[in-house]
Amino acid sequence: MSTATATTSAAIAATTAELEARIRKAPQKFRVMTGDRPTGPLHLGHYFGTLHNRVRLQELGVDVFVIIADYQVLTDRDVADRLGEHMEGMLLDFLAVGIDPARSTVFNHSAVPALNQLMLPFLSLVSVAELNRNPTVKDEIAHSRQSAVSGLMFTYPVHQAADILFCKGNLVPVGQDQLPHLEVTRTVARRFNERYGEVFPEPEALLSDAPLLLGTDGTKMSKSRGNSIALGADADETARLIKGAKTDAERHITYDPENRPGVSSLVLLAALCLGREPHAVAEEIGGGGAAELKRTVTEAVNSRMAPIRARRAEYARDMGYVRSVLRAGNERANEIATATLEEVRGVMGGALQ
Repeated sequence: MSTATATTSAAIAATTAELEARIRKAPQKFRVMTGDRPTGPLHLGHYFGTLHNRVRLQELGVDVFVIIADYQVLTDRDVADRLGEHMEGMLLDFLAVGIDPARSTVFNHSAVPALNQLMLPFLSLVSVAELNRNPTVKDEIAHSRQSAVSGLMFTYPVHQAADILFCKGNLVPVGQDQLPHLEVTRTVARRFNERYGEVFPEPEALLSDAPLLLGTDGTKMSKSRGNSIALGADADETARLIKGAKTDAERHITYDPENRPGVSSLVLLAALCLGREPHAVAEEIGGGGAAELKRTVTEAVNSRMAPIRARRAEYARDMGYVRSVLRAGNERANEIATATLEEVRGVMGGALQ
């Protein structure tokens, strides 16, 4: 690691620690906005990367908003395939991991028209050049599944700004790669306030130290790549997927993410499930090889996921209740979005009437 990188990492860690201290001291002052696109089943990468953190913030007393971003499914595909199925599966996963509808608000894009109306004034606050040089958008375009990139993909960061600002969210958990998107939101909020009057907070980034879990093929775990272990997978399917995971030819197990990514990702997964350090898990497996590693991972995952799977199955037996959670969340989101849009119209002098 270079000196500059080490300095940057230390500064980020200090900023994150200071923000975490403020959250613990006064959680009621924060409103978190986060969410997922319903493009497929949520998986272990989502659980350790974001879902677990949402529940943690909820338990601290932070007001948490979770969006099921159904409109944004179309950013990188031509049709919203199996949308209803994916949305209901996502709701089941949210409830199973501990999202409490009494303390968190779960809603979807298409049910909150006032949120989406905010895109019009927000788009007037950013230039084409600014959108064009957004590194996250560039990366998403490069990996797009479409033969031609749609305008929705291009304006994706502004739609995210509407997601965050409609409820005046002031805290957004993100990974390092998502910081450019959040900076667009901060820019939109700042320029709107400067032009029309103080309405929106400039949301802070709560940087995640979530580990990167690779999929069973050794590449990034992804819903669209078919290389993930879904939260809704049963014990047998989990064992089958882990058995087929990519490792390497070296028998002795070590934790070395740079040189042994596949093996190290499995070690990390076991460590996360067991609440232990990855180096200790690797040392314990030692010369047991890939077979012992996969046995350890399978047992760890199935043990950690067992209560979540049980709760998911229980909720699945009452889909009427599950759907009512979304209806109630949509109702609250609509009330807030409508009030925010009216405030925006007021300060803009009726420009949106």
